[in-house]
Amino acid sequence: MADTQPTASSDQNDEKVAHNYRAQLISLVATKTGDRLASPKLILAWMLTSFGAPPLTVSLLVPIRESLALLPQIFIAAKLNRYAIRKWFWVTGSVIQGLSVGGFGVAVALLRGPILGWTVIALLTSFSLARGLCSVSSKDVMGRTIPQGQRGSLTGTAASIAGGATIVVGTILLLIRSGDTRPDQFIFAVLMAVAAGLWLAAAAFFARVQEAPVSANNINTDTKSKLGGLTLLWTDRNLRDFVITRTFLISTALMAPFLIMLANRYTDGSFKSLGILVIAQGLAALLSATFWGRLADRSSKLVLMITGVMAALLGALVFGYVRNDLPFDATVFFALVYFMLATIHAGVRVGRKTYLVDMATTQNRATYVALSNTIIGILLLAGSSVGLIAEKFGSEYAVLSLALCAGLGALYARRLENVQSQ
Repeated sequence: MADTQPTASSDQNDEKVAHNYRAQLISLVATKTGDRLASPKLILAWMLTSFGAPPLTVSLLVPIRESLALLPQIFIAAKLNRYAIRKWFWVTGSVIQGLSVGGFGVAVALLRGPILGWTVIALLTSFSLARGLCSVSSKDVMGRTIPQGQRGSLTGTAASIAGGATIVVGTILLLIRSGDTRPDQFIFAVLMAVAAGLWLAAAAFFARVQEAPVSANNINTDTKSKLGGLTLLWTDRNLRDFVITRTFLISTALMAPFLIMLANRYTDGSFKSLGILVIAQGLAALLSATFWGRLADRSSKLVLMITGVMAALLGALVFGYVRNDLPFDATVFFALVYFMLATIHAGVRVGRKTYLVDMATTQNRATYVALSNTIIGILLLAGSSVGLIAEKFGSEYAVLSLALCAGLGALYARRLENVQSQ
C-alpha cells in the first residue's frame, strides 16, 4: 500500500494539470480569435474609415489598444499580489472586454461619422484597460498551474487554432463582399457580436481553472511594492536585458500600420484587400505559432534572436521594393509581406511571454510582468513618433527605421540568460 499513494497523488496531479491546460487553451483560443475579429490594426480601422469616422480616431486605435493595456499593469500587479486566488482578475477582465466589443457592434449598427469614431475610441479605452487586467493575471495563473515546458506549447497551440478560425472568417468575408469597397454595417455588427461572445465564453472556461491558493508567505500586502518594483531594473540584470530586448522588438508591432498604408497606396485599397490580409494573418498564426511555442519551450532566447533578424530583413526588403519600384504584383507582394510580419510578430509574442514566465518565480512573476509591460506601454507611446518619419519622408522610411530596431533587438537578445536550461 505504501507504493500506491504516490502514484495516486501523481495521477491526480496529472489530471489537474490536464484539466487546467484544456481550460486555459479554450480560453486563449476564444480570446485570440476575438482579437482578430476586432483587430484595431485591420478590422476596426477599416470599419471606421468605411463609415466616415475622422482620420484622427483611426490613428488613435493602435496606440490606445496597446499602451492602455500595458501602462497600468504595475499597479494591477500590486493589487493582484494581495490575493491568494487570482483567476477572477482574468475572468473580470474578459467580461469587460466582451462587453466593450459588444458595444462596438451596437455603435456600428446605429452610428456613423465622428460620433461612431469617438464612441469606438471610448469603448476601446475600457477594452484596453481590461486587457491589462488579463495580461498580468494570465501569466501569474499559468505560471502556477501549467508546468514549465508546456507553457510555450499552450500559447502556440492556442494561436494556431485561432489562426485557423481567422482564415475561415476571412474567407467568408471575401466571398460575401467580393469586390465591394463599401461593406455595410450589418457585417461589422455581426463580427463584433461574435467576438464579444467569444470573450464571454472565455471567461466562463477560465473560471473552471483549478488554482491552488498562493501561500500566505507569498502574498504581498505592501501597497508600496508597485513603486519598489522599479528598483528591479537596477538590481536584476537579466530582467533589465529582457526589457531592453523587448523594447527593440516592439518594432514588429509598430511596423504593421505602415505596411498597411503602403499596401493601400500600391494596391486598389478594396474590401477584397482587407479580406486577403485577414486570411494572411490567420495563415501566419496557424502555420507558425505551434512551431514558435515548441521552440520557445527549448529556448525562448533563440526565438527572440531569430524573429529580430527576420524582422530586420523583412523591413529592408519592403524598403527596397518601394524605392526601386520592382516589377512584382503589389497585391501578392504585400499579402506575402503581411503574412511574414504576422509570423514574426507571433514569434516575438510567444518568445517573450515564455521567457518572462520561465524567468520569474511565484513570488515575483506578477511584478516582473507588470513592470516590463508598464515600461513597454510608455515606450509604445513614444514609438508613435515614428509616424513623424513617415509623414516627412514616407512610410517606407518608417519601416526601415523599425527594421533597424528589430536588428538591434536580435543582437541584444544574445545577452539574455537561457532560462529554459535552468
